[in-house]
Amino acid sequence: MTTLGTPLSPHATKVMLLGSGELGKEVLIALQRLGVETIAVDRYENAPGQQVAHHARTITMSDPAQLKALIETERPHLVVPEIEAIATPMLEELEAAGTVRVIPTARAARLTMDREGIRVLAAETLGLPTSPYKFCNSLEELQAAIDGGIGYPCIVKPVMSSSGKGQSKIDGPADVKKAWDYAMAGGRVSHGRVIVEGFIDFDYEITQLTVRSVGADGQIETHFCDPIGHVQVSGDYVESWQPHPMHPAALEKSRQIAKAVTDNLGGQGLFGVELFVKGENVWFSEVSPRPHDTGLVTLCTQHQSEFELHARAILGLPVDTSLRNPGASAVIYGGVEAQGIVFDGVEEALRVPGTDLRLFGKPESFVKRRMGVALARAQNVDTARANAKLAASKVRPRVA
Repeated sequence: MTTLGTPLSPHATKVMLLGSGELGKEVLIALQRLGVETIAVDRYENAPGQQVAHHARTITMSDPAQLKALIETERPHLVVPEIEAIATPMLEELEAAGTVRVIPTARAARLTMDREGIRVLAAETLGLPTSPYKFCNSLEELQAAIDGGIGYPCIVKPVMSSSGKGQSKIDGPADVKKAWDYAMAGGRVSHGRVIVEGFIDFDYEITQLTVRSVGADGQIETHFCDPIGHVQVSGDYVESWQPHPMHPAALEKSRQIAKAVTDNLGGQGLFGVELFVKGENVWFSEVSPRPHDTGLVTLCTQHQSEFELHARAILGLPVDTSLRNPGASAVIYGGVEAQGIVFDGVEEALRVPGTDLRLFGKPESFVKRRMGVALARAQNVDTARANAKLAASKVRPRVA
C-alpha cells in the first residue's frame, strides 16, 4: 500500500524532477495534486516546471559532482529524469548505493539517453524489427556507411538529442556534410557520434504510450493508451492526435514491441514508444522512459493524461488509460528571438469550439522554440485536428 505524506512536513513524500520543461511542469502539477513535495531541477532558472514546484534548483545536470551533491542534499524519495542530458552513470551509482530510487530505473535512464544504447537493445538483444542502421564517428564514416548499404534517402541523428534537434534527412551526396554539421550542432552533449538509418517506406508513425504500474496483487502490470498519430518536421513534433486508426494486427504488433522494450527496461512509470507502421508491418523507432511531447494531446483526450498516469504509476497508484474523446494538439512556436515575449490572440484561439491552450511560460523565445500548444476535443479526429491548428494559428507571440 502506498502512503503519501504532507508537503513541507517531516513526513513529506519528495519527488525530484531532473528537467523542468513543459512536460515536467505537467508531471509536477499532477504530483502536487496528490500531495507530493516537488523539487524542479533545470539548467536555467525559471524553467516552466520551476515556476510551479515547491523548490527550484538550477545545476548542470550532466555534471556528476553537481548532480550527486544535489541529490544527497535534498534526499528525495524518487528521482525522475525528464530530459536526456543527465549524468546517468552517477544515477546508477546512487541507486546501487540505496541513496535514491530512479524512475523507471537508472539503467533505463542510461540506455535511453542515447540512441545507441536503446537501438542495440531493441535490434540486437530483443531482435525487434528496426530500420537498417550504422553508428558513425566522423563525416568519412557517415559517407562510408551510406555508400556501404544504408543508401539514399536516409536519416541522420545525433546519438543524444531531444525533440528532433540535429536530425535531418539526406536525399543525396550533396546533403551529407550539411547533415553531419547539423547533427554536431544539435546534440545535447557533443559526442561527435551519429546514427544513420535507412529510410523505411512507412504509411504513418505513432506513439504507443505504455504504462508499467503496480496492480492490486502487487505485481507490475502493463497498460496501453490508444495510439497517437503525429506529424514531425525535421524530427520535431508539430501536431498530434488520438486515437490514430490502425489495422488490428498492426496495433497488436505495436503493443507487443512496446511491451518487450518496456519489460526489459523495467521499473514503473509511463514510456513513449515510437513506431513506424506500413499496413500490418511495424518497426521500432525510439523509446522515452517518460511522458512524450506528442502525448500532450492526452490533456484533452484521456480520463488521465500521460502526466497523471506517470505520476500515479511512479507512486504505486492505480491507473486508467481509457480514452474520453477524440482530440488533437498543435504546436505554438515562438516565432521571434526575445526574452519575456507576450501573446496576442489568446481569446480568439479559445473561441474555436472545444479548444484549450497551454502556454508554457518559457522565459526566452526562439523562432522554432515550442512556447505553447493548442488542444482540441471533438467528435472525430479530423475535426479536432482542424480546430487545434486553427486555434494555434490565432495565438501570435511577439516582442513586448
